[in-house]
Formats: sequence, structure tokens, C-alpha cells
Amino acid sequence: MMRTLAILGRVSNLPTVWSNCLAAWLLAGGSSWPRLALVSAGATFLYTGGMFLNDAFDVEFDRRYRPERPIPSGAASLALVWTVALACLLTGWLFCLALGKTPCLWSSALVAAIVVYDYIHKRTPLAPLLMSACRWLLYLAAGSAAEGGVNRAVVLWAGLLAAYVTGLSYFARRESRGGVLSYWPALLLFAPAVAGLSCNSSRLAVLVIGLGQAAWVAVCVRGKTGADKPAAGPNVAGLLAGIVLLDWLAAGGGSLPLAATFCGLFLLALFLQRNVPAT
Repeated sequence: MMRTLAILGRVSNLPTVWSNCLAAWLLAGGSSWPRLALVSAGATFLYTGGMFLNDAFDVEFDRRYRPERPIPSGAASLALVWTVALACLLTGWLFCLALGKTPCLWSSALVAAIVVYDYIHKRTPLAPLLMSACRWLLYLAAGSAAEGGVNRAVVLWAGLLAAYVTGLSYFARRESRGGVLSYWPALLLFAPAVAGLSCNSSRLAVLVIGLGQAAWVAVCVRGKTGADKPAAGPNVAGLLAGIVLLDWLAAGGGSLPLAATFCGLFLLALFLQRNVPAT
């Protein structure tokens, strides 16, 4: 049962949620570590609730096209999934409520975006933009919990993360539905590395992280674009784990303990993906 719950919650992606919170919090100037822990806990519940809600809304689609998913396979009941989804979303919102008015407002917008995305993502080509909006709002919610609040750096990197997630989501949709892959999503995936290197290329740490993040994206999408390339095969799970590298770049390198934290989250995401599907 625990593995079923982990699959429903897509827990292999949680390290990317934590790295989002850490990077946005640092960009906003940081504050007390308990506030970072609180916003990270809230984000954990919101993400998990959103993933459960995704399966609840997609039950008819999954019965036709993904019968191995927990609900159509009988591993979990629809009632249980709905209950966990709503409980997690409420709990996550309450954690953010405890941080004050501004984090509560951003988290409320995030909850709304999660629900809208889960409800209509199978029915609109704009789903990648809705997915990216969720990560954008998460950055702003986490940044607002820090001492300095949302500033220009938080907004900039929230936008770069949104661009990356839009490209990633496009690959994921083509992987599941088939078709050809265009080049423009790959350009969005490289946008954070280009921006980071353009702004801070004089810093050795940023140079190394930026080149490393770009190299990881290149490995994940190599040979997967072009009019004659099939959709099956883009390493979507790898691109998801690569969100941690983007966050590390956003944080500007930092101290050795900070570098170890981001590296640990990246490796944890890859490790969890071996047992729990990321998509």
C-alpha cells in the first residue's frame, strides 16, 4: 500500500519541490530556518495533494490508456484518492497560512492553479503553461516566506523555471501521446542556463553549475527533436530531476554545505525515480 501511495503522490519529484523552496527562499534573502521548513512542508502537502487529485480527475482516461495506474488497477479506491487529495491540499494551505498574509495569498493562488490544471490538463493544449504556472507560484510563495519577500531575482528565476517546466511538459505530453518533437521546447529548457551564465559567468561556481545544467539537459534531449524523430524516448524523468540543478544555479552556487544540499536533492530524485515513476 505504501508504494501505491508513493506512486499516486509521485514522491520521486518531491526533491525538486524542496529545491524550489530553498532556492526561492535564498533569493529572497532567507530568514529563520523554521520558516523555510514550514513553507517546504506546506509545499510538500500541496504537491502531493495535487498529484492525488490528478489521478482522481484522470480516472476515466487512465482506465482507457493507463490501466496500470493505481485506481484502474484496483490498488487504490477512487474515494481514498479523493480523500487524501483534499486533505493534503488543505493541510498544505494551512501550513502556508501560518506564515502570514502574503504567503497565504500566494499559496491560495497555487492551490487554485493546481485544481484548474488537474481538472482540464487532458483537454487543453495550454496544459504545459498551467503546469509551469504552478511552479511559478510555488517560487513566489516560498520567496514571500523569506525575510526580504518577493523581489526581482525571485520573479526572474520563477519565470525561468516556468520556461523550463513548459518545455519539459511539452516533451512529457508528446512522450505519452506520440507525435513529432519540435526544437522550441529544447530552447526553453536551455533558457535558465543561458540566463544564469549571462548574469554571473565571472563566478567559477556559477560557470560550473550552469554548464553542468546545460549538459544535463543536452543528455536528456539528445537526438529526440526534429521532424523525423519519434516522441517516445525523451528522458522526462531526467529533466524533472534537473529542476534541482536549475535551482542550484538560481542560488548562485553558495557555500559547500549548500552545494552538498542541492547535489543530495538531485541524487535523491534520481534514486527515487528508480522505484517510483516520476510521471
